[in-house]
Amino acid sequence: MRRADRLFQIIQVLRRTRKPLTADAIAAELETSKRTIYRDIATLIGQRVPIRGEAGMGYILEKGFDLPPLMLTPDEIEAAVLGAQWVAGHADAVLARAAEDLMAKIADTVPDRLRPFVLEPASRARPDWRREPDRIDMARTRAQIHEGKKITLRYRDEHGRESDRTIWPIAIGYHEAVRILAAYCELRKDFRSFRTDRVVDAQHLDEKYPERRDLLKARWRRSLVWEQPSDV
Repeated sequence: MRRADRLFQIIQVLRRTRKPLTADAIAAELETSKRTIYRDIATLIGQRVPIRGEAGMGYILEKGFDLPPLMLTPDEIEAAVLGAQWVAGHADAVLARAAEDLMAKIADTVPDRLRPFVLEPASRARPDWRREPDRIDMARTRAQIHEGKKITLRYRDEHGRESDRTIWPIAIGYHEAVRILAAYCELRKDFRSFRTDRVVDAQHLDEKYPERRDLLKARWRRSLVWEQPSDV
């Protein structure tokens, strides 16, 4: 690996973590020596990259530092394009269009030598996907998740039974043929998963749910509710 590439990769490694990372850990990932990492970090600090820490204690990149947004490696381009292809074939119309726009933006902004990694990638995701249609506005549902607001649902389970629910939406998950909305259900007083194709009607409320989003999401993660629902 060229030294310039290694310096760039050190910054990338530090950007991924919130805790101090030792020179040993960085050296192991980049397959080089600890002494080389010490020398490279000293060089980066000399170039005013805001790295804090010391030998034996670990290093951390201060918040606010960023590189030009599209200094991407070929592998990063492949990963971004593959992910965008998957979203274009699996997500709702708004996200699918955003994924296509993203690929076009990457192709327009990367250097000419990297453009083939966008236009002729070695990895491909299936472009079309036979899926059940959503019965809820997915764009508005994502907005409710980000804003911490409630949704009321008229929902039909696998036996055709309908019920009215007020939920606190948390996340949208993707199964092979359906999408799942994970939420806290006020009726059940617990976390539940709802298939978006079984929603009969939905109202996106302006009312925020009373719990902090990060705490709610932490509780949901501990509950491990992400299964395909049968009887909610």
